[in-house]
Order: sequence, then C-alpha cells, then structure tokens
Amino acid sequence: MKTAAAVQPKQPLSEPDPDWLQNDSRWALTQRVVAGPHFSRSALLSSFLLYVVSETLAGRAGAISEHKIGVAVFGRPPSYRTDDDNIVRNYARQLRKRLGEHFSGVGRDEALRIDIPVGGYVPAFVSPSADPSGPASDLPQAVPQLLPPVDGDRQANAASRRIGFARSLFILGSVVLLVSLVCFIANRFLLRHPEDDASRILWRAILTDSANTFIVPPDVGFNLLEDLAHQSFPLASYIKGTFVETPDARVNSHTDRDLRTQQYTDFVSTQIVAMVARQPEYDPRRVLLRFPRDLRISDLKNSNALIIGSVSANPWAGLIDSNANFHIVPSRDMESAEIVNAKPLAGEAPIYASRWNEPAHETYALILFLPNLTGTGHVLAIEGLDVAGTQAAADLLFHPQSIAPILKSARQNDGNLRPFEILLRTTSIGSDAAGTQIIASRIH
Repeated sequence: MKTAAAVQPKQPLSEPDPDWLQNDSRWALTQRVVAGPHFSRSALLSSFLLYVVSETLAGRAGAISEHKIGVAVFGRPPSYRTDDDNIVRNYARQLRKRLGEHFSGVGRDEALRIDIPVGGYVPAFVSPSADPSGPASDLPQAVPQLLPPVDGDRQANAASRRIGFARSLFILGSVVLLVSLVCFIANRFLLRHPEDDASRILWRAILTDSANTFIVPPDVGFNLLEDLAHQSFPLASYIKGTFVETPDARVNSHTDRDLRTQQYTDFVSTQIVAMVARQPEYDPRRVLLRFPRDLRISDLKNSNALIIGSVSANPWAGLIDSNANFHIVPSRDMESAEIVNAKPLAGEAPIYASRWNEPAHETYALILFLPNLTGTGHVLAIEGLDVAGTQAAADLLFHPQSIAPILKSARQNDGNLRPFEILLRTTSIGSDAAGTQIIASRIH
C-alpha cells in the first residue's frame, strides 16, 4: 500500500549563540515545556515553539512571520503562499492550547509562563501573578489635569465647543455608518461575485425547490462495530440489518446494544448540517435529515441527497461513488483505507492513503457531485479517509473561492453543472484539518 509521508519538521533557519542561550532562564523554561507531556509526543509543535522562542531571544522577533515559520518548521518551499496553505495558523491554535494546558498542569509552579498572543507568533514571557483584572489600587492613577482652571464664561464656551465637536463626530459617524451599510447591501445583494455565482448553482442543484433533499450523516455506531469486528460490512448487510448479528467484541453487553441500536454521528457532520442550513437555498420544508439506517434506495432515485462520510461510516457513499474515478476503499480488517484513482493522469498516483496511527499525518478526501440513481436529481458526497479529511472537504465546499475554478469549468451553457469530482489533500493535526489543497479533479 502506498502511503503519504507525514510533514517533517525542519531545523530553524538560524539559532542564537549556544553559550549565552543555554544561560538564559527563558530558554531553559522552553526546554522544560517541550520535554513535558503536552509536547513530548509532537515534534512539530515542539519545533514551532523552539523556533519562535530562539528567534525572539536572538533579537529577531520583528522578523517572525507565518511564511518564515512555514518554511523553517513545516518544510514548505520558499514559494509557498500562506493564503493557500494555513498550516501555520492551525498549528498556532494547537500551540496556544497546549501551552495553556502545560501551565495549568505540570508547569503551574513556574515563575514565568509562555504565551503566544492571538494575532501574531512572537512569544511573551509573563508572570502568572500578572492579573489585569486585579484591584483598582494596582491600576495606574488618572492622568493629572494639565490645563489651568477657567472662569464661568470660558467654561461655558468650552462646553459649547465640546457639544459642537460631539455633534460633528455624531454626524460624521452617521455618514460613515450609512456608507458602510450601502456598501454592505451592494456587496451582499447587488454586486455579483463569480465564485458566489458558481457556488449558488451548486447549492441550487442540491437544495432545489422541485424535489426533496435528504441529508445523510455518518453512522458512527456502525463504524465502531466494524472496527471492533475487524471487518467491513457491505451495503446489502447494512440495509438488511444483518451486520448487528456480529459477535460482541471487547465491549460489554450494554455498550454493544447501544452501538447496534442508537443513532450516533460525529460533531464535524453536525457542523456541516448547520452550515447547509445557513445557505439561502435551504428550505426546511424540503430538506430532510435522515439517519443512514433509515434511508432507502428509493430515496436516492426520487430525491437529491447530501451524503456525509465515507463508506466505512456511511455505506450509502459506496453506492454513490462506485462508478466515480475516485472512490474510497477500506481494508478488509478496517485497519486502513485508501482512495483509488481508477484512471490516473500524468503526475497522479493510483492510490492515496494515510497513516492513521501518527498524531500528525497527511490524509485525503473527496467532494463528488454526481447524478442520483435515476439521473433525475443530484447527489453531493463529502467523503474523507478520516474525520479531518471530511472536515477539510467541508471547509472547501463552504468557501466557494477555493473551488470556483472547478465549478466554472463544470458550468454548462444552460447554467447547470456537469458532474465533477475533487480530490484533496490535508494534514490531520489531532483530527483537525490544516493546509488543505486540491490535488486532482475530474469533470464529466
């Protein structure tokens, strides 16, 4: 099986003089942090922290940037664009979280703590006792009056000027607010953005006013049963319900019964459903949320559908992508899964797989827009090799500028969309997607 290599951390571009660095208490603190339980298993987060601290202690804090971190820590080429690859921002979020956990736990007795303020990447060394919400006596005193006292007339004139100035500010603020409101309305409702137009065609095809649309999230309980049984179950077994006859595997009877009978799904899929509900084309009278065990083949013949998750957690995805160029195939023992590229083009691989056992690893996902089973409607499938992959696919889907070129190419003269497939790659960091890129596509 061909697997994708995980992101490998690089050494910082330059390091301060080791003699004085080793004598710096802030560097010693940083070394203790990366040796702690919250960082010891993440080489990338450790390299991130060591890099920004070493650059700061060397007097180069002003030169720290997202691009330099991407090159020095994450091995991105100097030509990479931070607008297209947000891996640094995603890792920064994890870094701030881990720092907070460290200093709330094993590092709570340190004389200093390390913060990475939001909005930048330069570390700050602060005392735990510094509390900006402390008593008023700890705050700076009011600025003393610098102007001499004036008599009554002068006070009245000064008050009049202040009132006039305040009135001018109010008028100016009202004008600015009115102009901003006009610009917002024009931008939102009057001006047409090509990428918005393309995405609207996609959502109008799925959330049409002429047919029902079924939103089908993953069946997490079914996926867990497959994992416990070390075997995948076909759609026929899922429809008939015979998969529930699998012998118990390492769980008590109560848990086993819950997995076989309860309707469990995941949080990422819940977020996707919420985002769909925010689309202008969404009509609650025609959009039906349907658990996979309750869906029927006839539903995919007479209606549109949004299928969330791969065949491992949503067996209906296997029915939809069976004739697509890109489709997900789980291993028989459910230890891995891969995306098969039926007809690779130049530069494409025949197989795309990920390493699930690594905390930070590359993973893949699909966005498929295909006809329903009778060709009278459409199915939109969002499938990932894991949760991070599904999340990455959803992020692209709800940011039309990311897939606008493909949607424009798929647009027909009559304004409808031809079926298309999108293969994307992302980095999974603790099951969160980072640095998503489209690596292949097909338009039918």
